[in-house]
Amino acid sequence: MMRIQRIAVTAALAALALPAVSRAQDQPPALGPIATALKQGLTRYSSVMPGAADLMPPEKYAFKPTPEQMSFGEIIAHEAESNETLCGAIAGGTQPVSESAAGATAPKEQLVARLKKSFDTCGTVIAGLKETTLADSVPFFGGRKATRARAVIVLAMDWADHYAQAAMYLRANGILPPSARPKKP
Repeated sequence: MMRIQRIAVTAALAALALPAVSRAQDQPPALGPIATALKQGLTRYSSVMPGAADLMPPEKYAFKPTPEQMSFGEIIAHEAESNETLCGAIAGGTQPVSESAAGATAPKEQLVARLKKSFDTCGTVIAGLKETTLADSVPFFGGRKATRARAVIVLAMDWADHYAQAAMYLRANGILPPSARPKKP
């Protein structure tokens, strides 16, 4: 009798576990710690960088704090191109910049759209990033090769660098950058 009860309990537990196993198999594999950290950075910068681009008035896209620095429009175009190039490298190929891509002097709407699209592309690439491939060689700037890990690190540094630059340009024009604004309830 005891044996029958154990078999019945085991069978019941197995039946309860089957839906969980099935759901787990339907889920994409979890990202590793490096890809997870990069995805967290992407979540932040894909919000604040386009947010900064949206906040700057179109007539201020030519603004430069000094003649030697890039204009605000150049920063936005450069960040979009960087995302396209680096995420193309992380994906294992090259991401040629389209001849029709919005350049630094394009209207604000085109630059913002290109920037947002470049972050969407990076999101797709990061979602598929396998950490076992970080040591692989990928195309890099200037026709050189670099490890995928280097491209990942440069991408994250680039986001921080150019957002800080955009935030400074906004502040120089009396505009509070997205990261300094109160959170909406």
